[in-house]
Amino acid sequence: MHIHSTHLHTHEHRFVDVHQDSSERRTRIVVALTAAMMVAEIAAGTIFNSMALLADGWHMASHVAALSLTAFAYAYARRHAHDRRYSFGTGKVGALAGYTSAVVLGIIALLMGYESTQRLIAPVPIDFSAATWVAVLGLMVNLASAAVLGHDHGHAHDDDDDHHHDRARDGHAHGHRDHNLRSAYVHVLADALTSVLAIAALTGGRFLGWTWLDPLMGLVGMGVILVWSWGLIRDSRRVLLDADVGDETVEVIRRRIESDADSRVIDLHVWRIGPQHLAAIVSLMTHDVRPPEHYKRLLADLRLAHITVEVVPCPGAACAA
Repeated sequence: MHIHSTHLHTHEHRFVDVHQDSSERRTRIVVALTAAMMVAEIAAGTIFNSMALLADGWHMASHVAALSLTAFAYAYARRHAHDRRYSFGTGKVGALAGYTSAVVLGIIALLMGYESTQRLIAPVPIDFSAATWVAVLGLMVNLASAAVLGHDHGHAHDDDDDHHHDRARDGHAHGHRDHNLRSAYVHVLADALTSVLAIAALTGGRFLGWTWLDPLMGLVGMGVILVWSWGLIRDSRRVLLDADVGDETVEVIRRRIESDADSRVIDLHVWRIGPQHLAAIVSLMTHDVRPPEHYKRLLADLRLAHITVEVVPCPGAACAA
């Protein structure tokens, strides 16, 4: 059987977020802010004998490590953007870092739950007044960090909504998130949440004598952070396992090919190779054999970043489904 396939060309395989340089700079700023606050909280917790501040300080330390992973992922993707060993570039490095960071965040949440349970059983004395001011400062730093990272990472992407066809035309999901930057944003929000809960618990303990409120808020924080962590794990996992492209996007490509002569798609794969880039492999059968470039032109307005076309001559009976 004679098979027509695309001619081999040397072309760019840099399928990273167009805003990656800006995201990397913002992440580095947040790492510096978080690290400074981490040192302040650990020092204050030691001086004021506040387990709440010490716990939040070490909690921030783990987030510094996770945010540093985010910054490293950006640097790695940039440094290896033209490395031919990566068949489709380094566009998924961010999703891998986001997944790893989400797992770390989940572990942190479980440790918070364990520590909160221990403190419910055996409460410790706290300098409520001084600890509250440090917690307020921590909240301000977290809000500043969230502002630096931006707010375009909070809404879940749904590949099955009514605008899927428009998203396919643009070659990517509009607003499809950079999972690496989103992981940093979620870590900052988690820090902000623990600061708010710490302030509420310290205030209640200071004015109402509710020392049990501090560990209770820790358990509430654990639950919320676990939900955020699972959401990030779920979304980044879909990218890593090439399950991030909805059926409707695939059907748009199929209809385009099968609208030409009696062409019939016999094999079709569409997957994400970067935050804003899709790739496709199309195998079709037809009596009216045309060069692969002809079929690529049928998909041109979809702006797929990488297309491979295989054309198989159709013997005998009509090929149309």
